[in-house]
Amino acid sequence: MHLSSVDNYGESTAVHKKVLIVDDSPAEVRLMQGLLEKEGYWPVGLSDPRRVEEAIVSERPSVILLDIVMPDRNGFQVCRDLKGSAEFSSIPVIMVTSKDSMSDKFWGQQQGADGYVTKPFTREELLRAVRRFA
Repeated sequence: MHLSSVDNYGESTAVHKKVLIVDDSPAEVRLMQGLLEKEGYWPVGLSDPRRVEEAIVSERPSVILLDIVMPDRNGFQVCRDLKGSAEFSSIPVIMVTSKDSMSDKFWGQQQGADGYVTKPFTREELLRAVRRFA
């Protein structure tokens, strides 16, 4: 039996960790989903940052990839809300964003982000960040 094979419950022994991707751009979500699926992860896309907590409850992700620039509720707000919640604070949050200044990275860290990947990213940069937590 191969180590990363999937058992009867949809869980796998080595891979198939669930990753929640929160980005208002469907193209970005598809790009990240494709990269993660090829590595054995189970990516779930969400385009509405107002529904993050609801998605976490239903999907139970191992890690969250979070864009910053989104309508209604930006990634900094989402991260701050998650890290301030007893229910969700232990889930690693990786900011995946085009905001690449030192102050943006610092502010992300201040909101509780566990990692920071700048767009455009390479496949290896994204996977390295996810592997650290999932």
